[in-house]
Amino acid sequence: MKNKNLIKNIIKLFICFFLFFYRIIFILPIIKILNINTKKMSTQTEIILSLIGNIIFSIVIFLMYRKEIINEWKIFKKNFSDNIDTSIKYWLIGLVFMVLSNFILNFILNGGQALNEQGVQKMIDKAPLIMLITAGIIGPINEELVFRKSFKNVFKNKWLFILISGIIFGYLHVDSATNLIQFLYIIPYSSLGIAFATTYYKTDTVFSSIFAHMLHNTILTLLSMSI
Repeated sequence: MKNKNLIKNIIKLFICFFLFFYRIIFILPIIKILNINTKKMSTQTEIILSLIGNIIFSIVIFLMYRKEIINEWKIFKKNFSDNIDTSIKYWLIGLVFMVLSNFILNFILNGGQALNEQGVQKMIDKAPLIMLITAGIIGPINEELVFRKSFKNVFKNKWLFILISGIIFGYLHVDSATNLIQFLYIIPYSSLGIAFATTYYKTDTVFSSIFAHMLHNTILTLLSMSI
């Protein structure tokens, strides 16, 4: 029975990953129906389509883990205060490591801004309100369900789950790196991913890590909007 459940969870993990990286399949019908020229598509249109794709992905992944998500929502509400405290505690710890490693990469190694941050900043400049929804709400939900929920179901060992979840999360944000210094930004991103994974493990509800992730992204998006 355990082996059967493990195989089932591994299959779900791979499906989540595939759909996460190929979310474009959700918006292809819209592009086809509206006859949108992808080569001449504006940045605003691209951002709107991306938001739609992310929302559809949220619905799909919710259906995949529906019973577990509903149960974990009940756990989150039942111990709301403690879960919020744990979320903030580990987010702050992760943030400290993220800031310190970013400082070293930026000022000591002269790594400049991470490529992922540059891309996000450009999109915020073009469509700030849509990006606030995408980065501050939808993105954290999707990423926590993929990198925390699906991983925790497969990796039962505490440290194996936390490290693998955190490092792969970090890698996602630097997979377009063109040199070693840019790739080293995996350290700050992984620090945050490890903090989110620890939060989930400690509270046993993915909504704790979703809250921490939303808090982090919303603050950064608002700061980017004010620049």
